[in-house]
Amino acid sequence: MRIEVNGQTLELHQGDITEQHVDAIVNAANQRLAGGGGVDGAIHRRGGPAIMAATRRRYPEGCPTGSAVISEAGHLPAKYVIHAVGPFWNGGQQGEAAKLAAAYRRSLELAVEHGCRSIALPALSTGVYRFPMDQASRIALKTVLDFLEEVKAPSLVRLVLFDAGAYGAFAAALEELTA
Repeated sequence: MRIEVNGQTLELHQGDITEQHVDAIVNAANQRLAGGGGVDGAIHRRGGPAIMAATRRRYPEGCPTGSAVISEAGHLPAKYVIHAVGPFWNGGQQGEAAKLAAAYRRSLELAVEHGCRSIALPALSTGVYRFPMDQASRIALKTVLDFLEEVKAPSLVRLVLFDAGAYGAFAAALEELTA
C-alpha cells in the first residue's frame, strides 16, 4: 500500500526490515541499547558487532523511552540504524501513546538531520512491549503523516510490518486516517 503526502511517499510493506535498501533502518531498541529479541535481535545479527560497538561508545547511558539515537549500520544495506525506544504497554494510563509518538517523531527527525532520503520503520512496541497493534498503528501513522505534512521529508517513509496481522492493522489505520 502506498500514498503520496506533500510529494513524499508513505509505504506499507510486509517483510523483513533488515533487507530494506533505504538510508536508515529503525530498530525497536531497549533503553540500554543492549540488543534483544525480535526486530532488535534481527538487526544486530544481520548488521554485526559494529552496531553494538557504536552504541556502547556513543551512548553509554543508553536512550530514554520515547526517544531515539543513531549509529552506523554495520553489514545492513542501509547507511544508518536509528535505535528508537518505545514504551511498554501498561494499560494506556502512563503516557504510552505520547511516548510511542515521540519515538517515531525523533526517528524521523534524526533521519532528516542526517540527510536520509528514505527510512524503514517497524511497528515499535508491539512485540514483547505488548502495545495493542490497532492503537500502535494509528499512533505511528498519524505521527508519520503529521511529520510529512510539516517537514516535507524524507522522500520515502516505509513502515515494514513483519506479518499479515500487523500489515492488516496498519492498512486499516491508514485508510481510516486518510479517508
